[in-house]
Parts: sequence; C-alpha cells; structure tokens
Amino acid sequence: MIWQFASRYFRAKKSTNAINIIAWVSVGAIAVGAGALIVILSVFNGFEGLVKSLYSSFYPSVKVAPVSGKTIRLDSVQLTRIKALPGVADYSAVVEEKAVLRYGDEPTIAVLKGVDSHYTRVADLRGKIVRGKFNTGDAEEGYGAIFGLELEGALGVDVEHSLAPITVYLPRKTATSFTVPEDALNSGIIYPKGTFAIQQEFNAKYVITNVEFMRKLLELGPDEMSALEVGAVPGTNDDQLRNQLQQLLGPGYKVQTRFEQNQSLYAIMQTEKWAVYVILSFILVIAAFNMIGSLYMLVIEKQKDITILKAMGARQSLVMRIFLAEGLIIAGIGAFLGCGLGTIFCLIQQQWGIIRLEGTSFLVDSYPVSMHWGDYVLVLVTILVIGLAASWYPARRASREAMELKAT
Repeated sequence: MIWQFASRYFRAKKSTNAINIIAWVSVGAIAVGAGALIVILSVFNGFEGLVKSLYSSFYPSVKVAPVSGKTIRLDSVQLTRIKALPGVADYSAVVEEKAVLRYGDEPTIAVLKGVDSHYTRVADLRGKIVRGKFNTGDAEEGYGAIFGLELEGALGVDVEHSLAPITVYLPRKTATSFTVPEDALNSGIIYPKGTFAIQQEFNAKYVITNVEFMRKLLELGPDEMSALEVGAVPGTNDDQLRNQLQQLLGPGYKVQTRFEQNQSLYAIMQTEKWAVYVILSFILVIAAFNMIGSLYMLVIEKQKDITILKAMGARQSLVMRIFLAEGLIIAGIGAFLGCGLGTIFCLIQQQWGIIRLEGTSFLVDSYPVSMHWGDYVLVLVTILVIGLAASWYPARRASREAMELKAT
C-alpha cells in the first residue's frame, strides 16, 4: 500500500505544475551525478588495470628478499621445495645493483638486474621488447644487455646496429679503500641486444643482463642472489602463496606479493579513486536539495489526503513511510537512469575511444575504462542513502500534520 500511494503521488498531475517539474529536475540531477560517478570510477579502474598490467611485466607475483643486507642464500634443496609448492609456476634468481655504464665519453648511472634463463617465465618482459631481442648471453658468446627505452637514448646506443660493447663498473665486495677507483671497482663488458618499453620508471633506470655476469663482478657465490622472484600459476591467490613461502623459509626472509612490492603506488591510486568518489557524492548531496523542495511542496499539496488517512486510522509512521518511499522512487529512477547512461557511455568509449588522451607519449590513445559491478552497488547504495536522508525531513513534516476536517 505504501508503494502504491508513493507511485501514485509521483505520477499524478499536481495542482501546481512546478512540483512535477522540480521532481523531474531532481531525477535528472541524480541521473547526471550517478552517470558521472560510474564513468569516473570506470576510468580509474581502467588506469589501475593498465598500471597493474605494466607492473606485472616487471614485478613477479611473489618476491623473496633479504630482511637485512643486500643478498640472500638459497641452496638447491630450498629451491626444490619452493618449486614443489602448489601454485608456483617457476622462479628466477636475480642479482640487482646500481652500476656505472660507460659508452663513449659520458658515464651513466643505471640499475643492472641480472636474471637467469627462467626469468621470462616469471615476468613478461619478452613481450615488451620493442627493438632487438631478449638475449642476456653467456660467458662464451659475451654477456648481453636489454636496455630500457629512455636509458638507451641517454646512452646513445643503437641495439640493432651497434657492435661496440658497454663497460660496466660495479663496487668490489672485498674493497678496503675507495681512494683509488680502480681498486674499489670491478669492471666488465656487455653487448647491447635489445630494448624494452614498459613504463618510464623502468625504461629510464634498468638494464637486464645475465645473473652470472653480476655474480662475477659482485664476487657472489653460486647460491647468492638479491632476490628470488616467483611466478604464480594463473588463478593462484598471491597472499596464500606468500604465506606458504614465508612458512617454508622462516623469518630470515622477507616475502612480498606484487601489491606489497608497490604498496605506495596502489595506495595512492585507491586514495585518488576514493577522493573523486567523495567529491562527486557531495554533488549528489547538492542535487538532493531539489528533491527536498519537491517533497516539501508535495506535502503541502497533499495535506487533505494526509488528513483523510489519519482520520481513517493511519499512524504517523505510515504517513512518514509513504513520503520516504516517494523520495526513494525519485532517487531510484535517477540512479538507474544514471547507471544506464554511464554504462552506455563506457561501452562506447571501450569500443571507439571517443575521448582521447592528449599527447603522443602514452601507451594508450584514449582513456581506458573498466566497469566493475562493485562500483554499481556503491553508487546505488550511496544514492539510496542520500535519497533517504533528503526525504526524512519532508516525510517527518507530513507525519506531524495536524488533522483538520472541515464540513462543506
């Protein structure tokens, strides 16, 4: 009965046409706010998915690193146990250190990352090669190097045509004095083999080479490494795999998921998304003032109906629920219209990319969008809560209307 009264009040023609106009203005304002929320949240989801896909090309599912110091030791028995864990697809031993690269006259500081032959099964770097090929070489044919795109340009290297080696300087582990650079540094040569392009953070800093080359220059043992990068089987829960590795290796090792390796980045992305949600929610609150005015005028319009209902025995709570339901109808229609419009816009953007990114340095040409059902639930709940809050005062005023019947 409550919803019958509320829907009748919404559809019926009022004595003052402004009430109908304000009601539909309220619906339109809520629809625009809901659609904007869906679009903006979907764009944030799209950028988040893009960043995660880029970072997954470089960061492993789970990483085993030292709690203190620069290296860890893992023998063949431990590695065999790690490979036997459910959910582990493969692992790769890596050695990472800052180095000075010299190609020509100008030295350049970069991060040298030595990887073994299993690395391409842990990270999808092979799919990010834009020039040359992924080849870290060996001691016989010469150690190879894969440069980040910006670093290649900074060095002036042409990986497809240059045959000249690059000299690498790394700190000597057994050095006791740094007054004579030659005594404090070990040097070696690497040959340009390829160029990768992932994201500027990696492109301008990293060089991928052979792990044995790094162990040789850093004077590390065969079972020493900076970290063990572990690739997970698709569908594996990274948190569960991290817990299994931590339990197997003990407290002397720090085990991190991909999220924990980039916790600050993901935290910033989530904070930005929630900040935009709060700002647009305030816009919905402002739009709800139209609804308050519409309902308040409706209460004045329906004073006679309210009096008749009370004379027939209706309690104040029933009258209040009728006008609360009226507010929910306005908010609900606006919410569903807005979600529908937002969905249509997102589908058009996915298909044709009508809103394009300015500039030419982006990996995508247009704004990426990704619709998540959780965003729809969040938007609907937000609008219903705002609708209830906006309806409360007019509904309370209606329930307290004095009963006055006049004989005619």
